Amino acid sequence: MSARPLLIRLYLALSVLLPPVWALALHLRARKGKEDPTRVAEKWGHPAVPRPVGEVVWLHGVSVGETAVLLTLLDRLSAARPQTHFLLTSITRASAEALGKRTLPSRVLHHYAPMDCPYPVRRFLDHWRPDLFVLSEMDLWPRLLSEIHARGIPMLMLNAHVTARRHRRRSRFARANGWLMDLFDEIHVQDARSRELFLDLGARPEKMRVTGLLKAASSPPPDRPELREALAPQITARPRWLAASTRDVEEPQIFAAHARAMQSCPELMLIIAPRQIALADATETAARAHFRGARIARRSRGDAITSETCVYIADTLGEMGLWLRMVPVAYTGNSLPVHGMTLTGKNPFEAAALGVMILHGPNVGNFREAYARLQAEGGALEVADAEALARAVVAAQDAGFRAPYVAGAERVQADMMAPLEHAFAAITARLDRRK
Repeated sequence: MSARPLLIRLYLALSVLLPPVWALALHLRARKGKEDPTRVAEKWGHPAVPRPVGEVVWLHGVSVGETAVLLTLLDRLSAARPQTHFLLTSITRASAEALGKRTLPSRVLHHYAPMDCPYPVRRFLDHWRPDLFVLSEMDLWPRLLSEIHARGIPMLMLNAHVTARRHRRRSRFARANGWLMDLFDEIHVQDARSRELFLDLGARPEKMRVTGLLKAASSPPPDRPELREALAPQITARPRWLAASTRDVEEPQIFAAHARAMQSCPELMLIIAPRQIALADATETAARAHFRGARIARRSRGDAITSETCVYIADTLGEMGLWLRMVPVAYTGNSLPVHGMTLTGKNPFEAAALGVMILHGPNVGNFREAYARLQAEGGALEVADAEALARAVVAAQDAGFRAPYVAGAERVQADMMAPLEHAFAAITARLDRRK
């Protein structure tokens, strides 16, 4: 292990002085509803529950997406290790609320991660004494990681991925990034390109393995059968489609596509689930530019779906599994061309796991390998713009048109279970060495 770079030493020294800053930030966030005031103590390292007796594996993800990736792995681990308990930590309130709507695997506890200051981190580690730390993706907090390493706790990073933009930002601090990544015993990266960029940031090649996209091996998002049963009579047998995890900058195009599609299919209904539900007012404003107000309903308001409703804004958290189970075809958002910026795509495998045909735009940089494999197997249909999206949505109302795409996606997903197997094997091997 090399000596700590100057930037790391400065950060660790500064972290001693940060508690008042963190306290103010948490107070302001709580006032805005971004923190749960009943659980803020967890972020100061105060445990919410006693530590279970025996082996404890700690898995961490920043927010909703990162923790969701870990749930399938936790299912597998909890079944294989009946004496082990699992601590799942995250940072955001949205992640806690999303997990609260799911049935967690056996012996899994959710807790907020501590703030990156000495006393919260040490208090947290003193209480939980984990036998292994597993990080989903790349959330590198220097104080936390250095304290974990100092205690001799094995460290494993899964599903790591670095975009060109993140690489440019981190390359200015390559020595610090390299030192932090060297704390890990093993790093699983999603693709060969990420491995190259990690090497450029100072990661050691012998610690890295290209294992693929862990999200592809994840279980589908949970169902809400009681809500589905309540909504089904409102939707009836109308043709419909889902725009999932959309960005506000692309939503005007989505509504334009829906308006075009309705010219050929007048009863067509769009369910749109924006990625940032805090921006749902902007989503509604964009919808009103194409459709009369009475034809727009919002989930958060409890609006009913009537025969006149042509756009339903699903602006609630943790219900993607519900919407995917109610449509035959879905556009995976954050991927249409937008002037002045390049979007980066969203995970296609939630839709694939539920037999939903996948539509997407050309901008899928964060999931390039996944979409390339889907294209090779005919498992997804790329649309260049709003007009192409409209044509595809109408065509996909026909089961015969969808069938080859759905079958292709199923083949790809079956082939992409390897990342789950690699992660499971790495975790069990590290734990078995400690016995």
